[in-house]
Amino acid sequence: MKTCLSFLFLTIFCNAFAQDAVRVKVKDEKGETLQEAIVFNSSTKAHFHGEGNGLISVAAAVGDTLTIRQLAYKSASYVLSKKDFGEILTIRLEEDPFLLNSVHIRPETNALHTLSKVDMNMVSVNSSQDLLRKVPGLFIGQHAGGGKAEQMFLRGFDLDHGTDINISVDGVPVNMVSHAHGQGYSDLHFVIPETVENIDFSKGPYNTAKGDFTTAGYVSFKTKTQLKESKIQTEIGQFNTLRYLALLNLLNNENQQAYVAGELLQTDNYFQASQNFNRLNLMAKYSAALKDHSTLTLTASHFNSDWDASGQIPQRAIDEGLISRWGAIDSTEGGQTDRSQINLQFHKAINANTRYNGNAYFTKYDFSLFSNFTFFLNDPVNGDQIHQNETRTISGFNHEVDYDTHWGEWSLSFQPGLGYRNDKITNIGLAHTKQRDTVLEQIQLGDVNQTNMYAYLNSVFNYRNIEINAGLRLDHFEQAYIDQLMPNYTHLKARTNKVSPKLNVIYSFNPNVQVYLKNGLGFHSNDTRVVLMGTGNETAPSAFGTDLGTLIKAGNRLLINAAMWQMHSKQEFVYVGDEGVVEPSNASQRMGVDLSIRYQANPYLFLYADATYSHARTKDDDGQSIFIPLAPVSTLTGGLSLKDWKGFSGSLALRSLSDRPANDDGSLEAKGYTVTDFNLTYTYLHYYFGLNIQNLFNTAWKETQFDTESRLKNETEGVSEIHFIPGTPFNARLKFGFRF
Repeated sequence: MKTCLSFLFLTIFCNAFAQDAVRVKVKDEKGETLQEAIVFNSSTKAHFHGEGNGLISVAAAVGDTLTIRQLAYKSASYVLSKKDFGEILTIRLEEDPFLLNSVHIRPETNALHTLSKVDMNMVSVNSSQDLLRKVPGLFIGQHAGGGKAEQMFLRGFDLDHGTDINISVDGVPVNMVSHAHGQGYSDLHFVIPETVENIDFSKGPYNTAKGDFTTAGYVSFKTKTQLKESKIQTEIGQFNTLRYLALLNLLNNENQQAYVAGELLQTDNYFQASQNFNRLNLMAKYSAALKDHSTLTLTASHFNSDWDASGQIPQRAIDEGLISRWGAIDSTEGGQTDRSQINLQFHKAINANTRYNGNAYFTKYDFSLFSNFTFFLNDPVNGDQIHQNETRTISGFNHEVDYDTHWGEWSLSFQPGLGYRNDKITNIGLAHTKQRDTVLEQIQLGDVNQTNMYAYLNSVFNYRNIEINAGLRLDHFEQAYIDQLMPNYTHLKARTNKVSPKLNVIYSFNPNVQVYLKNGLGFHSNDTRVVLMGTGNETAPSAFGTDLGTLIKAGNRLLINAAMWQMHSKQEFVYVGDEGVVEPSNASQRMGVDLSIRYQANPYLFLYADATYSHARTKDDDGQSIFIPLAPVSTLTGGLSLKDWKGFSGSLALRSLSDRPANDDGSLEAKGYTVTDFNLTYTYLHYYFGLNIQNLFNTAWKETQFDTESRLKNETEGVSEIHFIPGTPFNARLKFGFRF
């Protein structure tokens, strides 16, 4: 009730001090609406973003000069007259062949997402993995050839499947709390990559609006509101790979936009035992601009995937000739998952100073996974295969009001927000199985009900070239678990509150050089079962981070970001493969350096590179510093991109991960690798033809690696060594498409 009254008071306050407004719509030379344009009022030094459907409400007065900017377009200026108020002012922008010309460095907290905006414009995206790779320094590896969620690495964290990174799509959370396979599990395969318009990201726990799992950082994807054109595409590749894609425009006018998208992917993959992989994605999106300066958007999607998997294998089995590099110890691994969801987004321009953004969502999710990490270590007769499964529904909402005001060179904005998320998980279980069809022992089985309610206040103060961003966030968790294996009914419950302050200072020496100091407290929640069964020390252990960095635009063609950072985590999570659980560990300390470079040599050629170094340590029970297993030490990604040169577009992309400790004393190493990918597309009229090659030089590499104790059928005792999933060999696909 108090929060609702606060919002009511805020709305009244904002209306009382409202300024006159002019509504602006920005279009390109062909008349297509530009969704990501920003309007600056040069008289008040204020900037304004879109409210949906390309409309931007600008606080202004007669005689003010507006400057309109959009990445990849030349800036334009316009002086307001009396006739511009009360009607929609349309501004057209001319394309700029030099993309980095249109990059302007301003004092703002999330300026780094400019890097991903540039990359989305210049570097092609071919898969959901490519979407994640748009975040500088984020490294990924696949466990099951496209079935399971990717393993991720960022800033000295082995993020597993998402334990320390917050991922969302159009305001809908992707991370799964208290997941059957791992805390924070984030399967992004339900996103059709061609529907993504923008990627917002930040490294570290510095964004007030981002809560659970925002320790190493967050990634927020925004799908397109409208399609510029429809397309139908077919891909044919090695290993019996087929991909079909359709993006179809249904409505596209000033007030309404609607489209549908579909993707079907099938492949046997490169393993000796066919993966029998099938994935179906369907999506529909409708958006309408209403007469009361508001926008309503409805998105519905369905995703289904099933596969067989070869699983991770030990090097000794290959050396002994028991299997090939592409073979399996247990070829009955695999799984099935599906996700259906609906998301309603609402945006309203209350007045020139005040905007409301909100969404409400509902997700239905099913998950079933068969794995065998240790082979015959625990059961020499039947093997150690485990089955992890769950059925869940997720419901929630996010509300935020954005208010800003200006006095000469001073400006103040603040964003109060509140939200709610509830996960109801039934029959979340872990079982010992044999060849998928026989349950030998039910190890865990129960029902989880977890609720996260939160409220925050973010404030941004600007004066000339300095911005101070201060925020405070409060999260309330309620966790409940019913253990179905207990002889007597037991309903376990717990409640926890979490306070997370943030303070960021950004200073621009001039329009081309910015420095920033960011500080913040974040957290990752713990699995409800771990908390309530008495094995976890923390419900939501904190992480404190600090960044000191700079963003530099050197001339019109070079963009550089460099940062030093450190993070202290109160409690680590360790995945125990043979038990299928996550266990809490001790506190940790990480520090490192990030470097990103973007350079545009000419209108067609673009170069990019992201390099990272991190030092990660934790302490054992005696207080001695030890390695954090699989924490990345150094990474390098980069490439060369060609765009719209005589009909050709493409890229040559490299990614490199260094050797890193695989256990806490460093006696075992997970070997690094360098892999190069290539793609090229030629467009003629409405047709396009492409070639996509993974692992161009056919490098033999180990994609994901773990120090695991296992036992083969012919062995009398367990052996601890590196187990790995082999990375893809040379893998080529042809692409054919038609735009209309």
